[in-house]
Amino acid sequence: MQSRGHLFVLSAPSGAGKSTLIDRACRELPNIWHSISATTRPRREYEEDGIHYFFLEKTDFDEMILRNEFLEWACVFEEYYGTPAGAVDEHLTGGNDVIMDLDVQGALQVKRRRTEASLVFVMPPSLDELAKRLKQRATETGEDVEYRLSKAEEEMAQSHQFNHVILNDDLDAAFQELRKIILGQRGEVDSP
Repeated sequence: MQSRGHLFVLSAPSGAGKSTLIDRACRELPNIWHSISATTRPRREYEEDGIHYFFLEKTDFDEMILRNEFLEWACVFEEYYGTPAGAVDEHLTGGNDVIMDLDVQGALQVKRRRTEASLVFVMPPSLDELAKRLKQRATETGEDVEYRLSKAEEEMAQSHQFNHVILNDDLDAAFQELRKIILGQRGEVDSP
């Protein structure tokens, strides 16, 4: 009988490297699936339903909330975002590990619903380094960077609620740490 996969939830301040670590885990480790969120926001031109998000009407999203079909959900700037439990459970039952990319609030919602989930917080080396990374991305205004840094402090203060904290001051070392966490949960010996 195939064993059930394990649920991993990664959270981090914007710019800490969480997405890069998740992408690498999905590329380099077998049997791991990056969960897809649902949203009510309009689809952007390059986005595909079921690939980037599950795009839903607000009435459908509300019905799913009432039926308790989300592992977590939130309303952000009048649009809803959430992780449908059905897709996650399908992959877990099929023996795949599932990795989720959530903010701290969403991660803690998942932990309340799925106590077996492993929560991993990706910590930047410092706020100064985080500011430098955000500015180098050149995707945010100075005001956005300041907002993200103040939010980062709040998020970092909650890292003690996570099962694991990975310091991302070196991307390769941080990935090896994530790899050990995933393989350890699988009961596999890590041999890079």
